[in-house]
Amino acid sequence: MFFQVKKGAVDIVRDLTGSEDGLQALTYYSQIVFPSLSRLLAENKEISEPAAQALVNLSENSEISRKMIEVGITTTAMETLYKQRDANISRLIVMLLLNLTQLDEGVMSLLQTEDEKMQGVHVMKLVRSFCTSNEKGEDPFEHVGSILVNISRVEEGRKYILDPKRGLLKQIIRQFDSTSLLRKKGVCGTIHGCCFEADNQLQNLLLVSDYLWPALLLPVAGNKVYSEQDTSKMPPELGTALSIERESVDDPDIRVQALEALYLIILQDAGRRALWSVNGPRVLQLGYEDEANGKVMEAYERIGSLLIHGNDMEEASSESSK
Repeated sequence: MFFQVKKGAVDIVRDLTGSEDGLQALTYYSQIVFPSLSRLLAENKEISEPAAQALVNLSENSEISRKMIEVGITTTAMETLYKQRDANISRLIVMLLLNLTQLDEGVMSLLQTEDEKMQGVHVMKLVRSFCTSNEKGEDPFEHVGSILVNISRVEEGRKYILDPKRGLLKQIIRQFDSTSLLRKKGVCGTIHGCCFEADNQLQNLLLVSDYLWPALLLPVAGNKVYSEQDTSKMPPELGTALSIERESVDDPDIRVQALEALYLIILQDAGRRALWSVNGPRVLQLGYEDEANGKVMEAYERIGSLLIHGNDMEEASSESSK
């Protein structure tokens, strides 16, 4: 009897989240409703699933999402996620975390910045799950890539991902080989975000250059099979991939983000030299020849201009120092 009452109540709450009036009513009682719903995530599927659906719906509103963060739902969601065996509910919890991390407060909560001993544990768990979950069946962790993009938009998040002692960036980049477009977008977006630290963390980016260059250059390399002369100076993973026929990355957003990340790297002299050392400008030249999307072509041209003027400045500096 009690189970039926609880089930009926959580169904009503979930249905209320489908209307503006319902959202307002639930927000008014947020101090009671939000913690109660989060505790129900640990119940059996008949109750935890509608509770998770309700929380996801609520968290799509930024003001409500902020209140949810304030009452500690980020931590409750993470704790429940790793006790959960149902893939669909796990996926809903990941979606909840994705919505919460749209806000800086949500990112900071997930990073556990206020708890020195536990700092970053949640993110490490999510990265491990993202890198080990099985894509062939249900993939409850595929949206973790989008959470990592949100984390990389915050300075503290970028520094955490780039910390070489944790090795997170290398793990994340290797997921770019995934067949899932959503995962690819997550990886590319995370790299793009981290490259905003290139002015003071370039060395940490280049520490994983064997994986970084393929992730950034393959999407913008066009469809041509590259010659041995072109690939001889490239890292093996990049050179081998370019020397054979391959599927191109069709999504223009990924190509733009890859080019913007490259631009942020080559704003630094050392980054520009590193790109030249792997014959990156040749890849960009041939990729540009195959490109038809106007927005992507603009990103190529921006990099081309920087490469030309950057080298001119370096040569002038070299001459003046003689």
